[in-house]
Amino acid sequence: MAAFSSRSCLQYLLHLAQDNLDFRLPEIKALLALRGKPFRPCENFREKSPFWCLDGLSEEDVHSIMARSVCAKSAFELWGHGQTHSELRTSLLNFPSEIMSPFMHKDSTYRINVYTFNKTLLFADRIKRIDALEYLPFEGRVSLKNPQHIFCLLEDYGTDPNNIPEDPNYIYFGRWIADGQRDLIRSHSVKNRHFIGNTSMDAGLSFIMANHARVKQDDLVFDPFVGTGSLLVACSHFGAYVCGTDIDYNTIHGKGRSSRKNQKWRGPDENIRANLRQYGAQKMYVDVMVSDASKPAWRDAALFDAIVTDPPYGIREATRRTGSHKDIAKPAEGVFEESHVPVSQAYHLSDIFTDLLNFSAHHLVMGGRLVYWLPVYRPEYCEEMVPLHPCLQLISNCEQTLSSHTSRRLITMEKIKEPEEFDSLAHLSDPRFSAYQGHNAFREKYFSGLNKKSTKENNKSDVSGD
Repeated sequence: MAAFSSRSCLQYLLHLAQDNLDFRLPEIKALLALRGKPFRPCENFREKSPFWCLDGLSEEDVHSIMARSVCAKSAFELWGHGQTHSELRTSLLNFPSEIMSPFMHKDSTYRINVYTFNKTLLFADRIKRIDALEYLPFEGRVSLKNPQHIFCLLEDYGTDPNNIPEDPNYIYFGRWIADGQRDLIRSHSVKNRHFIGNTSMDAGLSFIMANHARVKQDDLVFDPFVGTGSLLVACSHFGAYVCGTDIDYNTIHGKGRSSRKNQKWRGPDENIRANLRQYGAQKMYVDVMVSDASKPAWRDAALFDAIVTDPPYGIREATRRTGSHKDIAKPAEGVFEESHVPVSQAYHLSDIFTDLLNFSAHHLVMGGRLVYWLPVYRPEYCEEMVPLHPCLQLISNCEQTLSSHTSRRLITMEKIKEPEEFDSLAHLSDPRFSAYQGHNAFREKYFSGLNKKSTKENNKSDVSGD
């Protein structure tokens, strides 16, 4: 009973990658939610830190998180910690011996690793760190190649590479539990993808989006701006059935000019299905079709467990929909008015987001998530520019910087109620509506060079002493 009580009070340490810092907390929270667990950080939690200590988890919970996370590198059962090696020693000696003993008995094999963040230690110094742990009751045999148990001493020297302290800011010691899925970034790299386009989503970000959406086994996931299917690849990896639409006939059918260097035209088998086949996920592929995201094409029902997408911004891919600004001549009698495909016209970003949120409100299951990218002009950005909907709750808003004056924000929303008659028009009475209509000028601002001009003017002011 004492062992159970002690184990129920265990803490776990996550070692996180120091890229995509904004995306880490929503990812871990989403993966915990899949287990029905809240995010419970220990005292002195710092979101930007590479080390997070969490309460209220089981080892199975940790394994589940690490089986999906691309933001976390490794996880450990935390045995001791402190600001100095003396505090670490005291903490370790107070750790329950009944939890230590199964991993330290004489028939076991083990290895101790030393990891330092923001500082490189000489090999001799690493050995000294390990020898200093002689007070721990290890009775087993050291095995560097194939140990049964791995332990790690982790030293945190802060995040400023220009101001590295002599001694660590904090020290941790624990038993290694599992590594994260950072290898997916390499194994699914777009560079090695069978079918790519000008805007194919980075592999790491694709998996982050799938995690934010809480995509799981047997879900049905939809991408209304599917492109070359990078997001379908990521979602299918987690066991979801995937489908999508796009207005571009050539992209959907894998025809036209290639986006690869030294290749003029796409090959006969360059398509989205081939991408899923490349990663052994063809059975998860439902289908894709040519369709205009601004026009209704689905029966009015909650169909999708998640909608994960990257709408066009008008930079490398045009924002367009079917239709014409020209006067439409009255069709001849007996001719069906919608029997032909009209020419395309501009599809403003504010309209794209309004349509996307309305579509999600109608076609997501209750509790389903919408995850999409929102491009912003940074000097003018404010939270009021994030589109809202009465049926969707904003869960997270993460920034990825693109340049000194532009970025895109990964927006995650969750369906909290079924749509009512006037919910699709709620944005018109929202005082924020005029603010997010400002997205319509994103392309012009992206190419405006205003940021360069202001930088030059600031430089001139500095030189003149004004």
